[in-house]
Amino acid sequence: MQRNRSNIRPRYEILDGLRGVAAVMVIWFHFFEGFAKSPVDQVVNHGYLAVDFFFVLSGFVIGYAYDGRWQSGLTARRFMLRRVIRLEPMLVLAVALGAVSYAVQGCVKWDGTQVPVWMLVVSLVLGMLMIPAYPGVWTDVRGYGEMFPLNGPSWSLFFEYIGSVLYAVFLHRLPTRMLGFVVAAAGAGLAATAFADLSGSYSIGLGWSLGGWGALGGFLRLAFSFSAGLLISRVLKPRRVRGAFWIAACVIVAVMVCPYIGGCEPSVLNAVYDSVCTLVVFPAVVALGACGVTTDRASGSICEFLGRISYPVYIIHYPVMYLFYNWVWNNGKTFEEVWLVCCCLFVVIIAMAWAAMRFYDEPVRRWLGKRLK
Repeated sequence: MQRNRSNIRPRYEILDGLRGVAAVMVIWFHFFEGFAKSPVDQVVNHGYLAVDFFFVLSGFVIGYAYDGRWQSGLTARRFMLRRVIRLEPMLVLAVALGAVSYAVQGCVKWDGTQVPVWMLVVSLVLGMLMIPAYPGVWTDVRGYGEMFPLNGPSWSLFFEYIGSVLYAVFLHRLPTRMLGFVVAAAGAGLAATAFADLSGSYSIGLGWSLGGWGALGGFLRLAFSFSAGLLISRVLKPRRVRGAFWIAACVIVAVMVCPYIGGCEPSVLNAVYDSVCTLVVFPAVVALGACGVTTDRASGSICEFLGRISYPVYIIHYPVMYLFYNWVWNNGKTFEEVWLVCCCLFVVIIAMAWAAMRFYDEPVRRWLGKRLK
């Protein structure tokens, strides 16, 4: 039986576009990371906050799309199946590309230690299954302490899956008032990680590693931002705002390119900045994006394109970065010497993301949807 199109809830195309803006900024954050000596002198300094924006956006979109379906027969199993179909195909491709990148580099850790091929194969399988590595164990094949050494950004997908499970089992059942309490408690905990300097730079940039306070920091980032997005989806009463996409996009870019707050040494002022951006600015940006509509064909096309490539851009760009870092560090390059290479690689990454989306991700998800749903 065909589904009545009148029953399909409209998409928030501006939010799709904003997801793409944040994903593009992550590329440049990682480019400049190759030349930074410390978190203080990193250009596009607060690009790591894109993950928190993604979590708010994810909570909002999931709440908007699924909150009303539980009483009409949606089950946790069906919901999680939908999430796996949405996330897993690109994740598998990204980890495979990471393995190829690592093999091209010679299968060596950052310190030059040779890694046998069988360890690479095991790390590949574990990465596809979302099983993280602990720093220092043999599955940490790069030796950098990443949860997913073949594709670093996979850590946020790990927590995204946790958020989906929590929503399916627990969060969707919470009354709005109780959900507000969860948001407040998680927000207090998240701010505490910044002010307690658990990251070593008075930031909330934790979660990519299981070492130290990484797991706690990553979970608190998810817990606040995902729950905040879910709460916004329940209480927001959209009002038409003209130019919402461009205003929100400028805010996202400004937040991420802002230099380190506090000078040349780690400063508690940066903790203030991170906390305000995460607890206040990003939820407000999502609410603003939900209140806007595109009023011309150009804006609509930009939002559609950015939305479609946002996830592929984010999840597959890092294998390219591994090769880029290897080249830069082995040859002592400066950004002034390689800025044109960065621009070319940026175009290559966008093209790779579009091709992966168009010829792999969308066809595979359609096939899986027919087979599994």
